[in-house]
Amino acid sequence: MIDFRSDTVTRPDEMMRSAMARAEVADNVIDSDPTIRALEERAAETLGTPAALWTPSGTMANLIALSTHLRRGDRFLAPRDAHVLVNELGSAAWLAGGMPEPLEHDAGPGRPSAGAVRAAAGTREGPYYVLRTTLLCLENTHNVAGGAITPPHEHAQLVATAREAGLRVHLDGARLWHAAAALDLPPAALTVGVDTVSACFSKGLGAPVGSVLAGGEEFVEEARRMRQMLGGGVRQGGVLAAACLLALDRVGELGEDHAHARTLAEGLREYGWDVSEPQTNIVLARVPDLLLTLDWLRGLGVLALPMAGKVRFVTHRDLSAGDVEEALRRIKAGSR
Repeated sequence: MIDFRSDTVTRPDEMMRSAMARAEVADNVIDSDPTIRALEERAAETLGTPAALWTPSGTMANLIALSTHLRRGDRFLAPRDAHVLVNELGSAAWLAGGMPEPLEHDAGPGRPSAGAVRAAAGTREGPYYVLRTTLLCLENTHNVAGGAITPPHEHAQLVATAREAGLRVHLDGARLWHAAAALDLPPAALTVGVDTVSACFSKGLGAPVGSVLAGGEEFVEEARRMRQMLGGGVRQGGVLAAACLLALDRVGELGEDHAHARTLAEGLREYGWDVSEPQTNIVLARVPDLLLTLDWLRGLGVLALPMAGKVRFVTHRDLSAGDVEEALRRIKAGSR
């Protein structure tokens, strides 16, 4: 099987497994694990924030951020189909207590405009019983929009508009590394002005598990308490953090996955598929019958998943250029 289902299917290679086996560890709940501490310090520097907190998953990182930023009943804004709206089982409302408001992608795929944020935020004046909008949650890259990138100048406009409206800003940067690699920029160039940012090490970088939530030192101390409440107080977690540290060394390699995605998209278009040009490592294809197409692909030995009514192919470090060419060969042969 050639597995395009997600860049989370990657497995740690021998180098990463060796780093995990050698990791220095301690009880991260009682006093701190040295390898987790090293990861948090490096992640904070990489993301341009004063501090960072390791979490077992990106969903937990986002939930901690929203739970810390929001008071029960606060309204928050996010691009339509953002991960915090459609892929986290309603925890933003159920556990963080926020009232979500989706923003249309009026500036491009995955990207609301500054004007849309300004209009949705409204004013802070009004009777006591109206909703209070207090947070803007961005996503870069935007998963459902096909790994779409928010460029730095648009990010700056969105953050500035949020500030003018009195909103805090959280950035879901699960695939921020992919945006940075595609733009040939340091990740910190894409986090300017945000209060908090999450980023994931298990999407395309080969780590088996782990994300980070970064922000100010006071925020991170509060987030540490929330992580404990949610059951994220991992003990000798340095075994996992060692994999994440090595994953950070591999951000520069993500450009290969992006090139493979462009090759896949070009090949599918040659065979008559309706495919948009990928900005990063996610290829979305419109098909007449989604479930039938997924079953047909599986029969060819090509695995993919549905996303927003389309077939989603995701390239990653466990797939070579040869794998992409072989998948295209099978699709071409199966279409005859």
